[in-house]
Amino acid sequence: MNDAGSIQGDLFALDSPLLTEVRGERSLMAFPFFALSKGKWTKPLAYKTDTVSIEIVATSKGVATIYDKEVLLYIASLMVAKLEAGVGVSQDFYFTAHDLFRVTGVNGSARSYARLSDALERLQGTQIKTNIEAGGEGQAGFFSWLSEAQLHYTKTKTGDKRLKAVKVRLCDWLYRAILRDRRVLDYAPSYFQLGPIERRLYEVARSACVHGAVDVDLDELRLQLGYQSSLKHFRYELKRIADENSIPGFTFDLLEHAATSEKGRSRRNAGAGRVKITPRPLLASA
Repeated sequence: MNDAGSIQGDLFALDSPLLTEVRGERSLMAFPFFALSKGKWTKPLAYKTDTVSIEIVATSKGVATIYDKEVLLYIASLMVAKLEAGVGVSQDFYFTAHDLFRVTGVNGSARSYARLSDALERLQGTQIKTNIEAGGEGQAGFFSWLSEAQLHYTKTKTGDKRLKAVKVRLCDWLYRAILRDRRVLDYAPSYFQLGPIERRLYEVARSACVHGAVDVDLDELRLQLGYQSSLKHFRYELKRIADENSIPGFTFDLLEHAATSEKGRSRRNAGAGRVKITPRPLLASA
C-alpha cells in the first residue's frame, strides 16, 4: 500500500509553477513547424531547402498552430529549468493549466480551457517528418509533438468537472534536442502578445541574430516563416510590421533593389529583394 501511494505521489508531483523565463528549442524557432493560423488548418505543410526537409500532415482536427506551440514552449521551459537546477528529467510533465495561462498571458475562462483541450489534441495528432537531427540522432518516419496528453479532473459537490492538471509525454525528438543539444534560447515576455506572423518573425530573428545582424532573401524569409500567401502579400505585411517596429528586440529593414527599364533608366518598382534583421536592446522592465 505504501509503495502504491509513493508511485501515485510521484506520478502527480507537479512540475509547475514555472519560475524562470520562457525558453524554446532553436530548431523550432528557426523553421516552420506550425500553422500560422488561429483557426483550423487542415492542408499539409512542407518546407524544403538543400539541407532541411519538413513535412507536416494534419488530422481532422487540423495542424498544430503557432498558438498551440505555447504548450511546447512552456514544457521546454520547465525541462530546461529542471536541467539547470540539476534535477532529473523525464519525458512526462504534469502541470496546472492555471500556471500555463499565467505564463502565456491567457485568462482562465471556460473558453480558454476548451482551447487548451483542442491544442493538446492537435499537438498529439499532428504528424511531423524531418531530417533535422536531434541529440545527435536522425529519425525516419513521422512523429507527433506529444505522444500522450491527458486532462485530469476533479468533481465538485454538484458533479461539475474541475480541471486539476495536465499530463503530457513529450516526443522523443524534442526531448533529445533539449536534453542533449541544449540549443535553447530565451523568449521576450511580450512574445505572447504578438500576432501569428509577428511571432514567427521574432523567432526567426532570435534564432538567426545570435551573433549580430543578418541579411536574408525576402522569399526565403517568407518560406522560413511558413507564410502561405503570395510573396507580394508577404512584402506588404512585412512592410507594415517593419513600420510599426513591433517585434521585440529586432528591427526589419526592406532593402529595395532597382530594376532597369528597356530604355536603361533605373526604376524602383521591383520591390524589396532582401531584408536586413538587426538586434536592438530591449527596454529594461520596471
